Amino acid sequence: MSSTEKTKVIRIPEAVGVFDSFEQLQAAFYDLRSVGFHHSDISLLGSERDLREKLGNAFWTAPELEDDPRAPRAHFVSEEAMGELEGAIAGGFFFVGSAIAMTALLTPASTLAASIAAVAIGGTPGAVIGTLLARRVGQDHRQYYETQIHHGGILMWVRTRDKEHEDLAVKIMRAHSGKDVHLHNWTK
Repeated sequence: MSSTEKTKVIRIPEAVGVFDSFEQLQAAFYDLRSVGFHHSDISLLGSERDLREKLGNAFWTAPELEDDPRAPRAHFVSEEAMGELEGAIAGGFFFVGSAIAMTALLTPASTLAASIAAVAIGGTPGAVIGTLLARRVGQDHRQYYETQIHHGGILMWVRTRDKEHEDLAVKIMRAHSGKDVHLHNWTK
């Protein structure tokens, strides 16, 4: 970051912790949500690409970034949501291929058997392409977490609005094996 660039910091208390696994992080996220924290109050460290754009190519570790207001943020995405996205991608491509094939058969002479064959033949290449893209999305999602674990753990920040929520966020993060869980009085 050049000396002319500035980071805007808003003084809102925030809990921060580091998790060694996606499962620990996800369990903490669900518990935070179940006691009333909004999903927009919970953020994770941004992607490696975002880190390079904001902080340069220096090697980074989670402990170095947990209290750095310049650290890029991202939203939590659950495994269930990724599964739904993968299904939508694969299914969408199948539907598009089938719809194109069916459109070609919109003649009075086309039979039910020909229509069924067109759906199967037209949808299969689309389903294959969709499945490959869906796998790529899933791999990128897993790689995001693996990279953070390699760099010291998965960072989670939770904005809190009062002392009660500060204590609750810290308690929940620690209960799910969050390391170095603490508060700071700023957020981005």
